[in-house]
Amino acid sequence: MTMSVILKPEAVRVLSSASSKKRLLHEIGGIAEQAYGIDQSAVIEALHERESLGPTGVGKGVALPHARVDGLDQVVGALVLLDTPIDFDAVDRQPVDLAFALFAPREAGVEHLKALALVSRTLRDASICAKLRANHDPATLYTIVTEAQAVQAA
Repeated sequence: MTMSVILKPEAVRVLSSASSKKRLLHEIGGIAEQAYGIDQSAVIEALHERESLGPTGVGKGVALPHARVDGLDQVVGALVLLDTPIDFDAVDRQPVDLAFALFAPREAGVEHLKALALVSRTLRDASICAKLRANHDPATLYTIVTEAQAVQAA
């Protein structure tokens, strides 16, 4: 599994309008609908449902919201850089400015976990996060995360 299989370039955004966790999840739903044709309201509902089990803010300004959604045949994702960090109920209580959302088919088993591990491993790298935060061009952000995996594998 590679980042370029999970993430389409058109699913990478820089947002200035997300002022809360709820608003960010709504924006992510819109990105999922535009990039992958997934029903926005279903995505939002699934993300909120998952967040009710426990926040997906993993610390150091990073959140990994994820959910199982009908209508998918593979795991896909969306990467969002926020101009202004927001409260995401993260484990370290730090505001979040990087969110990588994953959407998996309802039946996805190990593939969902592999994708989550890949994204988590990538965004635990402080140098990758610093590069992402230093750039506000979606194409550059896409390149950073997709090339990060190749560098880590080398």
